[in-house]
Amino acid sequence: MPSRRHRILRSRALALLAAGPLAIPLGPAAAQAQSAARSGEAVTLEELSVSGDGEGVGQGVGPGIGQGAGRASGGPPRAAAPTPLDKPVGEVVTSIGREGVIDNRAATTVADILRNSPGVTVRQGNGPRDIVVSIRGNNARATGVSRNMVVLEDGFPVTQADGSSRFDLTDPRAYNRIDVFRGPQSPFFGNFATGGALNFVTRRGAEIDGVEVGVDAGSFGYLNNYTAIGGLSGPFEYSLFASDTRGNGFISHNSFDTQTINFLGTYTPTPDNRFTLKIINNTLFTLLPGRTSLNQFAINPFQRGCLTAASAAAGCTTFNLLANGRFGATVPVTADQGAFLRDDRRTIVGARWEHDIDAFTTWRTQLVFDDRNINQPFYTTAARGDFPGFNFLSDVTRRGDLFGLPATGYVALAYNTLDSFSRTYNRVLGAGPALGALIADQDTTQANFGGRARAEVQLSDRWIAVAGISAENTTIDGSNTSYSYAAARTTTTIANVNRSFLNVAPELALLYRPSEAWQLRGRVATGYSTPSAGNLFVTPAGVPGNNTQLRTQENLGFDVGFDWTPVETLRLSVTGFYEFFRNELITQSPGAGLLSFTFNAPASEHRGVEVGASWAFAPGWSATAAYTYDDQVYTRYVEQLSAGTRSTRFDRAGNKIPGVPANQLLARVGYEQRTGPLAGLGGYVETVFQDDFFLDNANLLRAPGYSLVNLNLHYATDLVGYAKRLNLFFEVRNIFDRTYVASAQNLANSISAATGLQNGAAVLANTNGSVFAGAPRNFVGGMKLSF
Repeated sequence: MPSRRHRILRSRALALLAAGPLAIPLGPAAAQAQSAARSGEAVTLEELSVSGDGEGVGQGVGPGIGQGAGRASGGPPRAAAPTPLDKPVGEVVTSIGREGVIDNRAATTVADILRNSPGVTVRQGNGPRDIVVSIRGNNARATGVSRNMVVLEDGFPVTQADGSSRFDLTDPRAYNRIDVFRGPQSPFFGNFATGGALNFVTRRGAEIDGVEVGVDAGSFGYLNNYTAIGGLSGPFEYSLFASDTRGNGFISHNSFDTQTINFLGTYTPTPDNRFTLKIINNTLFTLLPGRTSLNQFAINPFQRGCLTAASAAAGCTTFNLLANGRFGATVPVTADQGAFLRDDRRTIVGARWEHDIDAFTTWRTQLVFDDRNINQPFYTTAARGDFPGFNFLSDVTRRGDLFGLPATGYVALAYNTLDSFSRTYNRVLGAGPALGALIADQDTTQANFGGRARAEVQLSDRWIAVAGISAENTTIDGSNTSYSYAAARTTTTIANVNRSFLNVAPELALLYRPSEAWQLRGRVATGYSTPSAGNLFVTPAGVPGNNTQLRTQENLGFDVGFDWTPVETLRLSVTGFYEFFRNELITQSPGAGLLSFTFNAPASEHRGVEVGASWAFAPGWSATAAYTYDDQVYTRYVEQLSAGTRSTRFDRAGNKIPGVPANQLLARVGYEQRTGPLAGLGGYVETVFQDDFFLDNANLLRAPGYSLVNLNLHYATDLVGYAKRLNLFFEVRNIFDRTYVASAQNLANSISAATGLQNGAAVLANTNGSVFAGAPRNFVGGMKLSF
């Protein structure tokens, strides 16, 4: 017979679970949970959430649970789109909401939002919204595609089967919040989640409840016209966001325009069935400036006077194009001469069916079609390709008892695949972005198939235990045909790949809540990230060829932390992490105009501390901070460098991993007038600090750090009549007009062909193809009308 204690726990859990899904509360929070359950609201014991009106934060227990799942039959139909990843117990998650981050400023890219989360590094990519995001330094070395994380929107994956994510399609105005999962997350998300995951949550139709029309305008010709339409009608809920964004850019040859459509619709025919449709379409056209060397950045950071190579001002970067597009003599060109650009499209269509089998069991099935089409003639090569893929997920979540203890169980089956049809051409000087000879023809298929399981068990009033595991098989099959040209002949080289990777990732977590104010947590988890097909066909020389020896990147991470909320107005969260990597995938550039290549570092360690805090220290006043200390070192890696007939090996053990700043901080102090004739008027000052970081494995050259100060003023008021609400804002960014490095590609070290000695920092500092400058002082303002 179950003990009296177990009977009490079981009856309490059943009472709460019958009212809706929730992360089972701990001890002193039980009264709050019961009250929330009676009102249809779910509760979690979450880590610090830097959020505004973060509707849905904390709802659900595990992946696959939407709001209201498991509701007793007979309740009213719920026509709200489910959010399947609402902060599961045991994960280190920060949620960033709209207030002060999106609503009251022109968040031109997701970088403006994600800086508010500890552990996140953001860099400028190759396009206006092409932000390279890394979590805990994973992926900090990339300059375009983001890897080592899984990205979702409303629970639908927008990471393709090769692990690639791009943020061109993410207009920040569309979102209600972003959840940042930090640390190894493969037990929960599968392949590529060694660094973590992001879940973008769009605004619900009921929240918009009408029509919103807005415009943001600012320096350098920036203009964003956008609209949001949403509503709730019987069993239907819908939200549609559309924007047209364009600008001249603050670097020469960097004008752009991009259009985005983002739709989320839900149909709830019965209380136990919910159908969701997700559509995203983004088109992008942007001119691209040349990435400079560090020395060129110091002389001419914004590439002024660089129309032609012949008349170029000091510090202009040039790239050498083959005069005939095939072999032989080269011609130096600037970005304007070479007509460097990107002309891309991304289309995603997803559908999901959620079915409540009974009051405690939810079954969810979803299918996503994702097509990425690229035309990228920039620098010395041009890439053209189409990358269609599918992503399938079916999972079951069960809320009930495990050995008499309240528990939530989750099992999932996942499959995704991507066909890559990619052609690479030499560039040649001509009218527009003229193409030379074909140098690589790649046709591959990459697929991931696996299963995941997870259990959350409330051991007592104060303790929760979590265990999870995933197992997944990844296959890469295909070939790359590369062509090299000479006057006498054309040489064709075929590199075939037929690789299979089997990976398993477990996790364990324990949460303890000794009082209402304190939550203590510990977690040990693993992650894996296989190479993508594209990594396998670029050699360390930076040219198409065979690089098929790459292995799976694996990491084992330990997290220990606490959340402290002594009063409602003060929240502090601290997390320490220590992660051990094996075969870490590192990407770097071998030099100007060459393709970046990827290699495995046999062993490395990442360790650090993440701190998040918010404090409403006086009526109307508040302060927010997000700080990260991240120390990454090689513990076992010998690098071989070659030049001419000489080769030399260098032991990099103990060196810092390039691309990762040791210290980052966002700090904000603001004021909001809550009452009186000036109610709705507010503002804040924020500083963004990032440490310097090494650009090379030998730790010879550093990209300088920076500290920026931004000022924001905003006003919001309700209106009487046809229009319901008015929002206004004005912002000065980089008030002190600092010149800083917004992005820097890691550089490969080299040796002298004559002596075999390693070249010094002066050689690296003169190697172009690395640096983009950040925006100088600029102004942006906007308004939004709600009807």
